[in-house]
Amino acid sequence: MTADDSFISIKRVSKHFGAVKAVDDISFDIRRGEFFSLLGPSGCGKTTLLRMLAGFEVPTSGEIMIDGQPMAVVPPHLRPTNMVFQNYAIFPHLNVRQNIAYGLRKKNLTKHQVEQKVEEALGMIKLPGYGNRRADQLSGGQRQRIALARALVCQPKVLLLDEPLGALDKKLREEMQLELRQLQRSVGITFVFVTHDQEEALTMSDRIAVMARGKVLQIDGSAHLYEHPNCREVADFIGNMNFIDGTVTGTEGGNAVIDAGPLGKLRVPVGQARIGTAGPVTLAIRPEKLRIEATRPNGGTNAIAGRLNAQAYLGDRSHFYVEVPGLQRRVAVAAQNVARNAEANDGKARDVWVSWPVESGVLLPAD
Repeated sequence: MTADDSFISIKRVSKHFGAVKAVDDISFDIRRGEFFSLLGPSGCGKTTLLRMLAGFEVPTSGEIMIDGQPMAVVPPHLRPTNMVFQNYAIFPHLNVRQNIAYGLRKKNLTKHQVEQKVEEALGMIKLPGYGNRRADQLSGGQRQRIALARALVCQPKVLLLDEPLGALDKKLREEMQLELRQLQRSVGITFVFVTHDQEEALTMSDRIAVMARGKVLQIDGSAHLYEHPNCREVADFIGNMNFIDGTVTGTEGGNAVIDAGPLGKLRVPVGQARIGTAGPVTLAIRPEKLRIEATRPNGGTNAIAGRLNAQAYLGDRSHFYVEVPGLQRRVAVAAQNVARNAEANDGKARDVWVSWPVESGVLLPAD
């Protein structure tokens, strides 16, 4: 990213609470009009960083700039940002129209202009005609939309969202993810979204910053982050992953050869190694890349022997768990139930082979 692409610039920002480093010397840029997510477990520093962008927290050190302007001395109410909280903060004594118009109070607008903006906002969130509803007459999804409209009606340059879908049930949450992404594209405002839900971040984001212990581990687009994590911690947090430790002993036919001890020799394309072609490594493979077979497959694929001892039928897919001698964790295999396979889901333990194409593995630095 060039300097011209940067809309929000975070330069060596830290935030300490006593001895605790909530955010620890991080630097990155966010593009104008980007849907950017901060993803990580509880306590990783993502909400603290969001609050520093909003002005609710002051950095211990470092600089935050928005649209070329330093924010160090700018109070929250004068920043070009608005924030949507997890609990929505809908005022119970106000109706929908009054809630949306609340942020317009200090603008020099006529009553007609305010009403016009509120009606436009109701149309934007697909709730026309809801202006006179009371807060206690709204569903969770509707309350979330009203909170969004109240934040967007003031036309901020940046919308900050602190896990705004966390209170919704699974199905509604998935629907709102798509609606929120479409809304962001239609208004063209930069969204900075905080979540601990990996699927949520992958679904909506242009780019994702994975955080842990106050640090940013990796920033990438959804597909690249999932397919090419840069360390074991990112790989383990984004979706499910199987890990096999070994040592790269050399190359053969364009592949790195990994000595995995009792599991034998495994291979991965040299171009995916990115960490050299010798020494200790961790081979990572996604469950959906694996196949379970009754006999050892022919050459051209990696294969390890194990015993299938647990499985779960989830309707559209099944999860299988294979115990492999030499591995502390069972190997997880995910398969779509395209064809109903009674034998695969009979619940019986049996000896199997787990195989995967050479190109499906990713080499990571050893812990």
